[in-house]
Amino acid sequence: MTTVDPARGRRVVLTGLGLVSAIGIGVDAFASGLRAGASGVKPITAFDTAGFEYANAGEITDFDPAEHLRTVRPEDLGRASQFSAAAARMAFEDSGLDRERLLAARTVVAVGTTDGETRDLDALVGRQIAEGPEQVDPVLARRVGNEQLSAGIVRELGLVDVEAATVPTACAAGNYAVGYGYDAIRLGDADLALCGGADALCRKTFAGFYRLGTIAPEVCRPFDVNRQGILTGEGAGILLMESLDSALARGARIYAEVLGYGLTCDAQHPVAPDEDSIARCIRIAQRNAGVTPDQVDFISAHGTGTKANDITESRAIRRVFGERPPATVSIKSMIGHSMGAASAIAAAACAIALTERFIPPTINHVETDPEIGLDVVPNVARPADLRVVQNNALAFGGNNAVLLLGAAPTAA
Repeated sequence: MTTVDPARGRRVVLTGLGLVSAIGIGVDAFASGLRAGASGVKPITAFDTAGFEYANAGEITDFDPAEHLRTVRPEDLGRASQFSAAAARMAFEDSGLDRERLLAARTVVAVGTTDGETRDLDALVGRQIAEGPEQVDPVLARRVGNEQLSAGIVRELGLVDVEAATVPTACAAGNYAVGYGYDAIRLGDADLALCGGADALCRKTFAGFYRLGTIAPEVCRPFDVNRQGILTGEGAGILLMESLDSALARGARIYAEVLGYGLTCDAQHPVAPDEDSIARCIRIAQRNAGVTPDQVDFISAHGTGTKANDITESRAIRRVFGERPPATVSIKSMIGHSMGAASAIAAAACAIALTERFIPPTINHVETDPEIGLDVVPNVARPADLRVVQNNALAFGGNNAVLLLGAAPTAA
């Protein structure tokens, strides 16, 4: 087997997954929830929802950071940084790497986010308004910097030779961060990458979507004729990547190969998705990955459950794939829209699907909107022998990122 393509650099694989989600914490629990079509939606307890007519979300209520963090004190990190550091710890342990090898490696850490530590910022602003600026909590003030989402991973794992970045490209940020790490390993600039996304529920984002009229009253129904909007969510997905040579040499379990990705930024509108830009992003990703549309076995769609997103994304998919595109699902129906974590968690879901040979369902589904024209795998997971999967991420401001993963390669 050739593990280095002179034109494309080293081949890159996923060997560790860390998940904090509303349907399961850790790869095994998350995979079980994904296959079962579990729902993590429940009434919000993260903040006072008085004044909102309805307030459900994909909130995580069984996460105790002390159970996962070994180095950093949980109180020194905001909730989103707790998620990212815990998920990175899980990804490292899941990978089977020994600690000496981790510390000796040149490592890239990249975490995508929409809100950073806005939950703490909400609390700071509330206290400042109620009690005056002199009463601002210095502990919260130290935690609000977005750099903590990646710096927390560095501190938790004790990394030394490391580049750390926080990627703020909103709801496409997870895929952006994975692409960042992929390039670093592919080009030989790093030995390991811990990349993904993290966000925590906060009042600001919930209220913003509520005022836009895009929050669903009860459940998220992507692609359904009666869909009513998104449900916000929270969590983290961190993927550990290394070269195929490295993984084979140490006998690592490989979830998937990272084949390539594509990015576009159309900037046509602050919030509305653009069909041309999405289609172009898919084509760029497939070209970079060396994949043709007929080779893609299923698509993990952005699939928010809003009228505008689902119609626009489905049209873009059909433009690239023709009138018979592959099965297309949205795991936001299960976990809500976890913002910057969304595409990272979905990328982990794609890797699990490749490994365990099933397509996750789109739950809460009753009747597909005729304008969608997609097989959305309604309500029940489907067994499938998968070779290539596509993960779409679309964000406000026209930031789009599409990632292609392939089945785990083996030594010749």
